[in-house]
Amino acid sequence: MKVLITGAGGQLGGALQKTAPSWADITAIDIADVDLTDREALAAFIDGAAPELIINAAAYTAVDKAESDENLARSINADAVAVMAQSDAKLVHVSTDFVFDGSSPRAYRPEDERAPISAYGRTKAEGEDHVRDGDILVRTAWVYEAGGANFVRTMLRLMGERDELGVVADQIGAPTWATGLARVIWGLVESQARGTFHHSDAGTASWYDFAVAIAEEAHALGMLSNMPTIRPIATSDYPTPARRPAFSLLDCSATRRLLGDDPIHWRTNLRTMLKEEKALG
Repeated sequence: MKVLITGAGGQLGGALQKTAPSWADITAIDIADVDLTDREALAAFIDGAAPELIINAAAYTAVDKAESDENLARSINADAVAVMAQSDAKLVHVSTDFVFDGSSPRAYRPEDERAPISAYGRTKAEGEDHVRDGDILVRTAWVYEAGGANFVRTMLRLMGERDELGVVADQIGAPTWATGLARVIWGLVESQARGTFHHSDAGTASWYDFAVAIAEEAHALGMLSNMPTIRPIATSDYPTPARRPAFSLLDCSATRRLLGDDPIHWRTNLRTMLKEEKALG
């Protein structure tokens, strides 16, 4: 099957290529290949490549910058998706927990009402609206991968530089290892799924919990010489241009039932990622 992967240089794009099944004849593109803000160029590329499946792992993910540059975020997160959805290929579109407002008393289900509270969330919700009935929409959250630009690697750098860190403790969700997410996406394709699905790693965490685990696991692996002090702080203590959902846990039960997967706790996947990160030097 001819498969086009967008966002090839990103965390998920790389993981999708690394975990691709043997039946996938992959063309992977990034900004140097096709500018997703150029709708005509994107349409022409898709027409020439003639993929049977498009996995859209590209996104404008600069959450705070999107507040002052919503049009650029929309051109990538929504308008480009519309172009992909106009092709004959089946589309797998990757979205985010930021389409929800964070006020739910339970984990968000795929069918729950969206109510984004940031420019990033709004543009991602608009992108979802272009997904067709026969396509696959996958929402995820807190994605990280060895070698990528993410919270884990930022924390490792700061922990190596500072003796003490303050990390937000009142935003709740679950981290997601990109390699695991990629495997789920391929599994959904192989299952001929259609509709909306959620995936994040099992368990629950705040950013503070995540940071503490990063410190403990990295120290155990010899990646940190000293254990920093990590203080829990409130969102109000660390103001940002964009509002973030206070609670964005995703209900992934339907995805796991379909694929027959046993849930893997986020800390287990974190440990695996850190071993890979260590191997990268």
